[in-house]
Amino acid sequence: MQAIKNSELIITDEGSIYHLNLKPGDLSTTIITVGDPERVASVSKHFDVILLEKQKREFVSHTGLMGNKKVSVCSTGMGTDNIDIFMNEVDALFNIDFETRMIKKQLTELTFIRIGTSGAIQPYFPLDGTIISELAIGFDTLMQFYDYTEAKDLRAYLKDELIDYRINLSLYVAEGDKTLLDTFATIGELGVTITNPGFYGPQSRTIRLSPKYPHLMKALQQFEWQGKKITNLEMETAGMYSLAKLLGHRAISLNAMIANRATGEFSQQAPQTIEHLIEKTLQVIADKLL
Repeated sequence: MQAIKNSELIITDEGSIYHLNLKPGDLSTTIITVGDPERVASVSKHFDVILLEKQKREFVSHTGLMGNKKVSVCSTGMGTDNIDIFMNEVDALFNIDFETRMIKKQLTELTFIRIGTSGAIQPYFPLDGTIISELAIGFDTLMQFYDYTEAKDLRAYLKDELIDYRINLSLYVAEGDKTLLDTFATIGELGVTITNPGFYGPQSRTIRLSPKYPHLMKALQQFEWQGKKITNLEMETAGMYSLAKLLGHRAISLNAMIANRATGEFSQQAPQTIEHLIEKTLQVIADKLL
């Protein structure tokens, strides 16, 4: 096995990985992720002690203690392009020897817990509730660049359904970690999440530009597979789930419903909804994971 080249694993003169500005040992193996950099402090304010605060670009990282156990919270920014950077670089912090640039023989398994916001697409799902992503369907192109073949049956069935609406998109399917789904089951309802590569056209929003696929939302609302319906749209979960699977880690995505696309509503208490989800998530982590 050869050492990883400098151009592939970029380590700064200070010994930090390039994009995240983190060194081995900076993070816990339990990592909460949020999209918004400002939301990191909304999580870490609940820690008993904050041991580390670092930032570079949109990547903000805090590590602290809950009781005597270490936990980290990091912002990823929006989109699976950022998730690709984040997941690969965090994994490298634990599973690459920065001195030799060699892959370590012993894998360190990480737990990723995403706390995010999302929009429901079914009219019956209430604002300010929580959807736990049992499955995530990626409409982005990230997995075209990895050897990933999970959940082919659902992928093929959905693609056939979309073709009926003359919608021909690349997509992939990823699953949440089953143990984590059981662990967090009390804080929300299981759902099937679509991960889109954008917020407007890719999610069928129209301001001045009309989307190419005007019937996409209707197709997603009507889709059903083995009794499961698509419940919500967001921009990160499928990338996180699939990369976690490939890298040998665990991941779960917890989605605060601050919009309902079917009814056209937006939450009047979004900050409180997000704060409530943070508090519930941290309580589960403290009681069952740490």
